[in-house]
Amino acid sequence: MSERLGKKRIFAWSLLPAVLSLAWPTMLEQLLQTAVQYIDTAMVGSLGTQATAAVGSTATVGWLVGSSTYAFGVGFLAYISQALGAGDDSRAKKAAGQSVLAVLVVGLFFTVVTLSLSPLVPVWMQVDPTIRSLASRYFFIIYLPMLPRTASAIFGTVLRAAGDTRTPMRVGLVVNALNVILNFLLIYPRRTLSLFGLAVPMWGAGWGVVGAAAASAIAFAVGGIAITLALYRHKRISPRGQSLLPDKKVLVPCLRVAFPNMLQRFATSLGYVAFAAMINALGEISTAAHTVANTVESAFYIPGYGMQAAAATLTGNCLGAGDEQKRRGFARLIILLEVGLMLLSGSLLFAFAPAMAGIFSRDPAVIALGSTVLRMVACSEPFYGVSIVIEGMLQGAGRTKVPFLVNTLGMWGVRILGTWICTTQLGFGLVSAWGCMIGHNMLLFALFLVYYLRGTWNPLRKREE
Repeated sequence: MSERLGKKRIFAWSLLPAVLSLAWPTMLEQLLQTAVQYIDTAMVGSLGTQATAAVGSTATVGWLVGSSTYAFGVGFLAYISQALGAGDDSRAKKAAGQSVLAVLVVGLFFTVVTLSLSPLVPVWMQVDPTIRSLASRYFFIIYLPMLPRTASAIFGTVLRAAGDTRTPMRVGLVVNALNVILNFLLIYPRRTLSLFGLAVPMWGAGWGVVGAAAASAIAFAVGGIAITLALYRHKRISPRGQSLLPDKKVLVPCLRVAFPNMLQRFATSLGYVAFAAMINALGEISTAAHTVANTVESAFYIPGYGMQAAAATLTGNCLGAGDEQKRRGFARLIILLEVGLMLLSGSLLFAFAPAMAGIFSRDPAVIALGSTVLRMVACSEPFYGVSIVIEGMLQGAGRTKVPFLVNTLGMWGVRILGTWICTTQLGFGLVSAWGCMIGHNMLLFALFLVYYLRGTWNPLRKREE
């Protein structure tokens, strides 16, 4: 009887502060990033549908690159969170030192790849020939600072593994504010603004889409430098004084976790590229509506990714400390919070879809089509949120092979194959493609839930048995 009461107390709301202390800075960081994405899209959208399509048509290739760099961070996340959970700060610092090596190697590699392929990406993405040159220039400019972008991805994850989600949030705030200011100055030409009834002359470069790219590139560079300085000043896991030579004892377990996650992100992101290419082939209206809907939808996943960050760190800490009872308490609480938050966000998305789409486009056809697909996906939000949180727990446990298989199966077996059949063979439009995307999300929910409940991924459960 006393054991049952103990388990109930472990699941008590007393665990809530620990969850929220990790989740809310990540949510705010995501919110700020999404707000700037909204502002970017709205500013570029004011230049016309062609400008929106030029920016959005290569976005999925950006996801491919960004997710590949983030995958290396996941390997360090599992290693560092478990080391700190076990009270082994020395092992965590060694891993932080190796993360610097990873940033240098990965960042330079992707710099060469992205810049050299920038003329070809719009062609591969089946972008309308009239905007390929513009799309290529935009892509080239935003990937010039690939090294600091890699630092932001990997070092930000290292800090979160140490339970510091506030520093990445603060850096994100600076980056996003700088991006908005530079957008305002670089996108538009010289003009006169009305401020409190006064005519105020305002300088502007008038670079349009290129100005938006330059603003993002400068902001990314500043963010990478800031997050690097923050990591080196961190009291607990600063890599200062650590060797930058490859350390097999650290890199092998980190890469064992990172490699399947990288393959997963590569496979799913490549799927996003194929998905977007098929949508781009549907025409300018579908491309613009898809870009707008993706931008709007991203804000409503914020609770999911905030809770995922908390789930990953807390699961790693509990496994490192060998505390299965506490891990279960955190897991139940996080899933409960996640479902509630995603129900709320899904309801808001369904109710305000036309108004949200109208922020980013003035074309009635784009707004109508974007609103339709947004209301469709709103119904699947809570289910997808559960799969996001479970994947975070698996990342903290260092179990990334099954998520790789599940995500790859869902992406290529449901979303891509289904979209190819619907759009290419049957002649359906954007609505059918997003229907396949929802089918993909529901499959992830089912498979992740079954795998989680089986418990074979959990080393502490195996130890108890």
